[in-house]
Amino acid sequence: MSKNTKVLITGVGAITPIGKSVPEMWQSIRDGVSGIGTTTKFDPVNVDSKVSAEVKDFDFSVYAEKKLARRMGLFTQYAVAAAKEAWTDSGLEQNLPDPERVAVMIGNGIGGVEVDMEAYKVLFERGPGRLSPMMIPKLIANEAAGNISIMLNAKGAVHTMVTACASGTDALGIALDMIRAGRADVVIAGGTEATITEYCVGGFCAMKALSTKYNDTPTKSCRPFDLNRDGFVMGEGAGIMILESEAHAKARNAKVYAELAGYGGTGDAYHLTAPDPEAAGAKRAFTLALKDAGMAPEEVDYVNAHGTSTPLNDPMETKAIKDAFGEHAYKLKVSSTKSMTGHLLGAAGAVEAIVCALAIKEGFYPPTINYETPDPECDLDIVPNKGVEGEINVAVSSSLGFGGHNGVLAFKKYA
Repeated sequence: MSKNTKVLITGVGAITPIGKSVPEMWQSIRDGVSGIGTTTKFDPVNVDSKVSAEVKDFDFSVYAEKKLARRMGLFTQYAVAAAKEAWTDSGLEQNLPDPERVAVMIGNGIGGVEVDMEAYKVLFERGPGRLSPMMIPKLIANEAAGNISIMLNAKGAVHTMVTACASGTDALGIALDMIRAGRADVVIAGGTEATITEYCVGGFCAMKALSTKYNDTPTKSCRPFDLNRDGFVMGEGAGIMILESEAHAKARNAKVYAELAGYGGTGDAYHLTAPDPEAAGAKRAFTLALKDAGMAPEEVDYVNAHGTSTPLNDPMETKAIKDAFGEHAYKLKVSSTKSMTGHLLGAAGAVEAIVCALAIKEGFYPPTINYETPDPECDLDIVPNKGVEGEINVAVSSSLGFGGHNGVLAFKKYA
């Protein structure tokens, strides 16, 4: 195979704060529903940010044997649930591929952090001899990919991508390259995260990264590109895609959501947590993704922005889009669905990739909700508050992570 090999999206699965399936999530996006509320996974009395976007009423037994949950961290449970939905959606259950040609590539930022917390308590209170033998398998970041491989009998390469908030995007980008290189016919790819704990929220609060201004009005707390934004809102969940070579998908007459056409990845080489205000790395990621897809900037209709609702990210990303797209930037629709889902960290890019595929398939531009006060530095069309029907031929999704990781994916309508 080669770079000319088309890579198609044939199945999607998601566990998110606005829906525990892709149809439920997509309907919430169409309706502009916020999944953000007062934190309930722990008592937030001791942290400054008291809001988060939690997955509600998650029951792993709906997706697999309940006893298996005892061997998995929550981030792995979310990933397995989303992968099983995507696998079923793709139709591969009825038309099994060669397992040695099925690979797995899953992004994750932090791993089983709640397992870490439980283990530290046991260690300090009862000693190392009382630690669970399942502690290590539950907490290490690669176990989401490993469990998906076992569940779905995927015997090709099984990898984990850890690039902070770009993890899910980068996982899909590397999966694209794997198929083009002929290393797999099918890749189960995406991202997962479960970090709504006092430990992680406290850490991000110490960095002054989270929203604190809207604790009394949680659904209003994530407001990307709005002048009064004050930080991101932590979310959780997973997004998984089934990617296939065009030949493999055609051979089984698979339904297709869209083509994953290009990927660009860059490093800022600037700062561990702050984005480069000159936006050079982010701009280059957009440019590389379009070049990889063989598309001109003028062909793009929609950008699903990283759009974290932080003071530094949103103007920087606006600048990156202007620099990459030139005058066409003002003809684009650029929205942030984090306004509804919160920031799913390592899972964000994968969930937003699914949004792009559905936006193309359904002809709908998702909104940026909670937009009230314009910011002169963020002056693009962000689809404020209400989504818009309209044809989308090309969509782009960006993810910009701590450490200066920039990842951009380009999607196009498949005909």
